[in-house]
Amino acid sequence: MATISEFLSGIRKAVANRDAFELRSYILVEPPFPPIYSQLTTELQRDFPNSNDTALEVRCDTILTDDDGPGDSWPSLVFFVKEYLEYIRDVNVENLLETHQMLSSLVNSCISALSGASMGIVMLPTCLSISAILSKLAVGLDRRPDLTAHLQSFVDTGDETRPKRTLVEITAELLQRAFTTCLTERTSNSSGLDDEGRPEGKKVAIYSFANLVLKLLFQCRKTRLASQIFANVAQQSPQLSAFPASQRVTYLYYLGRFDLSNNHFYRSQKALHAAFDQCHTQAHAQKRRIATYLVAVNLILGRLPSNALYQRPELAEVMAKFYPVCDALRRGNLCGFHSALHGENERWFLNKQILLPLENRLEILVWRSLARKTFLLNGVQGGDSRRASTFSMEDLLALVQMLERRLLGPSASSSNPLISGRVHPNSMFMSKQPDASTKSYIDPDLEGVDDGTDEAALSTLLDVESVLASLIDQGLLHGFLSRKHLRFAIVGAKAKGPLAAGFPNVWDVIRGRAVARGNEELVPGWVTDDRKSNMANGGLLGSGRVVNLTGARPAGAPPG
Repeated sequence: MATISEFLSGIRKAVANRDAFELRSYILVEPPFPPIYSQLTTELQRDFPNSNDTALEVRCDTILTDDDGPGDSWPSLVFFVKEYLEYIRDVNVENLLETHQMLSSLVNSCISALSGASMGIVMLPTCLSISAILSKLAVGLDRRPDLTAHLQSFVDTGDETRPKRTLVEITAELLQRAFTTCLTERTSNSSGLDDEGRPEGKKVAIYSFANLVLKLLFQCRKTRLASQIFANVAQQSPQLSAFPASQRVTYLYYLGRFDLSNNHFYRSQKALHAAFDQCHTQAHAQKRRIATYLVAVNLILGRLPSNALYQRPELAEVMAKFYPVCDALRRGNLCGFHSALHGENERWFLNKQILLPLENRLEILVWRSLARKTFLLNGVQGGDSRRASTFSMEDLLALVQMLERRLLGPSASSSNPLISGRVHPNSMFMSKQPDASTKSYIDPDLEGVDDGTDEAALSTLLDVESVLASLIDQGLLHGFLSRKHLRFAIVGAKAKGPLAAGFPNVWDVIRGRAVARGNEELVPGWVTDDRKSNMANGGLLGSGRVVNLTGARPAGAPPG
């Protein structure tokens, strides 16, 4: 029992000296363990087996509380240390599910100890360390469905329509308790910063725990639950710039992805751009991860990558995936656009969760590029003459149908957007030049019925008109449609030139809308020096803030 007593005495000394990092050095939860931990495990199994947990708790209480020990006024510390010794005694690291369950219980008791008003700060490094290990284990188990498929929800909500919570989601909820504990701690300054501008007390770990929770929520694709994290940060966190670069970059990365998934593309671009700029120059893997979403959201905003970005060796793999998309967008090639998204890179875009945003948001910009090309090829340039700068909607329709026939034709290759080696399902029954001497048989019951060939799937003039009207409404085309002459006319061509007037820069249009709304620099969830993000979430004070109403009169009461 000497090793157990020595171990508990060391913890007591570290807590009494408020040495948080010394305490963390005692609480090890993953191998390899130092040799002394083998002796500790042997003594625990011999003197305090599973059937004798009460005696173990008494032993911990005796050493940690006698002679005014720290556990005397901090009972949650005693319980945590007892749980840790049980973990060391019983854990089998080869059984991942059992290890996760035991480690979750340990983290839960650690968070309870962290909540202590006076001494809880001593548990902070320990709580961060074992929470990070629990998060890593949960992500690893999520990638092993063979181990977790049989698991049921830990909580019976009684609502059969509500989807069961996954192991990762349950872990995220547990770690969110630690995040809330750090976020809501009362500090001497209302800003949460000391005189030197550094976070006070437990607030130093706000973004560390927030990033762990966000990682788990994105892993289990429950990103809607992240909104509560960002709202709480915006209301009560000190400014992000006061925290280390690693925490800032990770937080802004998840904030950018969250805004991307919720179609707030301008906000997403700002957060991801800041994360990319602040990321360490040698952190190539992190830069590639951020660049994946940064390039995607910039394409949606009409900004193509620069040549300098293509030439960066650490981003070569990412840029190779996006180059066919950018080329099709620049050329207005609808066929090439679908091929780029649904070809050999389809699985990569899908795994990154950017396939649908790119497909849904970029196609209208490809149409815009094709309209511009139509104007350059066969439009009326106008110039000094009295004729307006126009192009024919029928010409645009002809180009679109040509690309669609190439897309749907019987000779569609594996590079065409019906993708991954698949061909049009009717191709075996179709030929480009049918033999006129061969008389096709038509069943009498099907006489006059539409044969459902590809021509029925081609765009019509109404489709072209709808797309152009949408582009005009979004400000991406400047002009008007003439249904009588079936032409699009550019407004302001004489002042700016037909291209600059009729086809304004997409990025300038979107950024102009943000400036007009007065929220160009605003990204909710990103706490800046002036705390604009807080005001956006709930007025000047922000929702959830405490207001002192001492001395306030009842409504309608006379002054005095």
